[in-house]
Amino acid sequence: MSAIHPKITEVLTHTFKVPVAEIRPDATMDSLEMDSLAVAEFAVLIRETMGGDGDFDKLPKDATLADITRYIDATVGSGALMGGEAPTSNAR
Repeated sequence: MSAIHPKITEVLTHTFKVPVAEIRPDATMDSLEMDSLAVAEFAVLIRETMGGDGDFDKLPKDATLADITRYIDATVGSGALMGGEAPTSNAR
């Protein structure tokens, strides 16, 4: 999996309190119990964490984490990874 996957994992675990065991390439936002507001917040956090301006609305609702990783990799690039800890949220 791409170097972006660890950042996605960090955002999901730290911000949305998703258990690491649930963060699999075939998981969808729905299977992670992420409602539309949480998905929108996730998109904003990924943009802030990784830079870029990818449009997550272009992803299908049933996109897997592998799909999302590939999309971010294509729009942002793994070279754009920025350091720092993911912010926390009470969304979950």
